[in-house]
Amino acid sequence: MRTTWRTKSADNRWRRSRGARDLLQHLSEFPDQTWQERWQASGFNEPGRPVSVLRSAPRDRSQIGTGAACLFCLRVIQPSLESFRSNQFLYYGRRFLVAQNDPLLDKFWEQVQATPVNPVHHGTALFDVAAALTTQGIALADLIPAAFLHYAWECRRQGLVLGARGAGSRFPGHLAWQALHAMGHFPPNGPATLKAALLTGRLTVQEMVGRYPVRHAGVRQLLISYLERRQPELDYSTLDNLSRHLASHFWSTIEELAPGQADLRIDGELYRRWREQVAVRADGKGRREFEPILRAIRAFYAGLQAWAAAEPEQWAIWVAPCPVSDAEVRGFGVRKRRVKERMDDRTRQRQPLLNTLAEHMETRYEHLRALLEHAAAAGGGKIVTLEGRTYQRLWSRVDERRIRLGGKANVRVLDQATGKHINATSAEDAAFFEWAIVEVLRHTGIRIEEALELTHLSIRQYQRPSGEIIALLVIAPSKSDRERVIPMSAELFSVIAAIIRRHTQNGQAIPLLSRYDPHERQASPAMPFLFQRKIGTNLEVISPATVVNMLRRRCEVLAERHPGFRTACFTPHDFRRLFATDLVNNGLPIHIGAALLGHLNLQTTRGYVAVFNEDVVRHYQEYLERRRGTRPDDEYRNATEQEWSEFEEHFDRRKVELGGCMRPYGTPCQHEHSCLRCPMLAINPKMLPRLDEIEEDLMARRARAEHEAWLGEVEGIDLTLTFLRQKREEARRLARIAPVNLGIPVIAAPR
Repeated sequence: MRTTWRTKSADNRWRRSRGARDLLQHLSEFPDQTWQERWQASGFNEPGRPVSVLRSAPRDRSQIGTGAACLFCLRVIQPSLESFRSNQFLYYGRRFLVAQNDPLLDKFWEQVQATPVNPVHHGTALFDVAAALTTQGIALADLIPAAFLHYAWECRRQGLVLGARGAGSRFPGHLAWQALHAMGHFPPNGPATLKAALLTGRLTVQEMVGRYPVRHAGVRQLLISYLERRQPELDYSTLDNLSRHLASHFWSTIEELAPGQADLRIDGELYRRWREQVAVRADGKGRREFEPILRAIRAFYAGLQAWAAAEPEQWAIWVAPCPVSDAEVRGFGVRKRRVKERMDDRTRQRQPLLNTLAEHMETRYEHLRALLEHAAAAGGGKIVTLEGRTYQRLWSRVDERRIRLGGKANVRVLDQATGKHINATSAEDAAFFEWAIVEVLRHTGIRIEEALELTHLSIRQYQRPSGEIIALLVIAPSKSDRERVIPMSAELFSVIAAIIRRHTQNGQAIPLLSRYDPHERQASPAMPFLFQRKIGTNLEVISPATVVNMLRRRCEVLAERHPGFRTACFTPHDFRRLFATDLVNNGLPIHIGAALLGHLNLQTTRGYVAVFNEDVVRHYQEYLERRRGTRPDDEYRNATEQEWSEFEEHFDRRKVELGGCMRPYGTPCQHEHSCLRCPMLAINPKMLPRLDEIEEDLMARRARAEHEAWLGEVEGIDLTLTFLRQKREEARRLARIAPVNLGIPVIAAPR
């Protein structure tokens, strides 16, 4: 068979011709009409069946593989994606480009080569497009976004992506998609990147409810109407959670337990069974957050009742008693206090570890930065010694190929102490942003979403009347939908400046990217985000999940040397609680702290503040000092001998038969010594037997008064018995507590 593309040697032409001839000769043994039918009948169209199995010698296997690539490029055979990727082809993208002789494909290749990435990725982009066109049997003019998405999904599902850790881990074609969009082949109003095309957009209310098996058409439409009515007052994530609570947790479960349920009147037995089932998650674990479901149901029933008065034709037929009683949600305040106690305890555990984490992040980044500088200056195989650790610079044919193609090779080293290979280029980049995000979070207390939304435009300056310039950090509206400004400390300003210097090195501007919000399911306009990194061929804004995983890894490493990190892993929100606690406990007024944190309610800020025992003592002592400062000096003079004697005599006069009188010093008895009825009497636990004797005497007196019909006496004795029994119970409770001997106070020595 004759080939049609340009070649550099007759030997290569001969090998391709022989390989194609051998493969076609094998396929001719099958009795079908076309080469495609014979290819499918041969079994080579199935996964795991490369054509190289027809030959045993390595050279022969290479020839028949090259021949198969020729047949694919010339469209003699259209393989499935599985069979195509079962074979290994060298430079298939370039072979396909020459064989097709398509001006549009040539234009695509020029666009790919103009993309400022490492040239190694150019060939990968060409291969992705060639593989998609080969397996789908189309030309580039017919390649629409949906067709390329199908190719990307299938490669991901089967784990056919270079560097994938099994099926379902990565997508191919990122650079190819960018080039196709940039050259105008894909619609200009469509997603500019493959990642943007893969992200799930916002669902309509009908789609939210449609995710769950609500069989009753009337209830389904009711839920849709209710959510549409609530939609203007809720953000997307809250509306999404509300639809899940009502359509999935509530009504779908009700229909599962009672398939014939046709209205919202839920009897007690059905409600009890529903509670038992919803209290357990699908994985068998108990549902920790059950109250939001109950509150959503109560709001649903209350909303229907309120709207039925104004619009009875739509809502009245669904009005029914709410199955969730008031008692079930009445303990919200108590549960909220339990949550705050857990959060306070979490803050107290992590507060002593914060400086250790920050120092580790900074030390690790400084070490990797120095390692990158020294290893980059060393040649392949050279030894680099840094801070007592020895590394060997690695060099391979892949690095040579990168340099030969005009790219830049990564700096890779071998840690000779552990035998671990380290990509110093990527490790230093990751360590920098790990250090930077921790420093920004702990110096600002902003939410993780707000930190990742910081841009070059967030930095402002304010000039005071004195001429002093103050750097400000503008926080874009997030959870509270309220913009705020944070004055930057010197430490924070140095971190922000380091991030900007990293992005603007070599005189370039910070790239404009669009950030996808996973909660609101929408992409932002293209902006110069500070926390963006280059992953492969893509520039991407760091995601919250990446920060969470990064902190988890760092805490696991620290746990080997610091046992406290074994049970106290940090999350991004922990820095916000620590920041709030540090502000308030160091004397900053809480309303100023609320403004810095972006809280609309002071109670929210109080919920973030964990009070330590030493802070309580210090603040109370400061309060006493301030209060004493407002009183006359003579009130704090030393007591005289006569005054101290009168003070001691006061305690002697307070002693009575059953215990002691707790009236304040210098006050007379206001109850004419009717001690048993007096609320100031403190019973001595040793006198409990005496109380029993008094009770027996009072009962005998009451019987005599009742016999003689002395009704006034009976009433008075009953009142005395009530006080006696109350004081006996209180004395018994105190008896269970070990007494503390405070000693007798002595007069202070004169100053």
